Parts: sequence; structure tokens; C-alpha cells
Amino acid sequence: MFNPDLKKMLENVNSRYSLVVGTAKRAREIRDEAIEKEEPVEEKTVSKAISEICDGKYVISEPDELK
Repeated sequence: MFNPDLKKMLENVNSRYSLVVGTAKRAREIRDEAIEKEEPVEEKTVSKAISEICDGKYVISEPDELK
């Protein structure tokens, strides 16, 4: 089972809500990219999005009023 380190993921965002919204947005982008390229998605898109966030490949940006 995939258990990412939540504390590590929350270091660069203000709230869990921002993390969830950012993860969902990236998962949709991954899905849309796969559809455009007509490639099968071998890994679940949410798991891949979480991995990218943990590795620092995808950064969740927040409005200035939330920071």
C-alpha cells in the first residue's frame, strides 16, 4: 500500500486542503496528458501526482492571501 509522508508533503503548503486540491489538479493533468498521447496509464494518477509532489517535481502554488 502506498503511504506517503504527510509531514513532508505539508512542508511547502499552508493546509491539507491546498494539498488535496493541488494533488487532484495534477492527477487530472496526468490523465489528460495520457489521453492526448494515447498512452495507457500504468500507475494510478493520484499516486503518481503524490510521488511528484514528494519528489519536488510538482509545486503547489497558493494565492498570496493564504500565505
